[in-house]
Amino acid sequence: MADNKRKRGGADKRLISLSEAYEVHYWSRKFKVTPAKLRAAVKRVGHSAKAVEAYLAELAHKARDRALISLSQAYEVRYWTKKFNVTPTVLSAAVQAVGHSSKAVAAYLGIGGAAKRKVKRKTKKTAKKTAAKRKGTARRRAASRTVRKMAKKTARKTRAARR
Repeated sequence: MADNKRKRGGADKRLISLSEAYEVHYWSRKFKVTPAKLRAAVKRVGHSAKAVEAYLAELAHKARDRALISLSQAYEVRYWTKKFNVTPTVLSAAVQAVGHSSKAVAAYLGIGGAAKRKVKRKTKKTAKKTAAKRKGTARRRAASRTVRKMAKKTARKTRAARR
């Protein structure tokens, strides 16, 4: 599928042409990547479909490996304990309970997606309540100042009228 549209043999199917939109669409669907990732892979390893496929598989493997927690490596235990803000004992217990997936451990510990959103919502609500209280307090103060001023004026007038 590379350059010559009349050539439909094996040699043409082994190459990826980024100049043809239909080929970019075909290969990106075949490899289950975005067209941008496909272009980057072709730029990195060349136009060979096999080389691009191997490169993309390696990237996927590395991404999967990054998402796993390995307790046998001390530097990983340090990294994940800092990231989750837990002790190594709690981390190892969580890994034993739900497996080595960092997402599963985060969910087990109550850290991540939903927990972060709840905290953000609570802090927003708290901030709004605090702001409303401040506004209310300021309004009450201003109202009481106004009332006091009016009371002083009326007191002065009554004193002046008595004299």
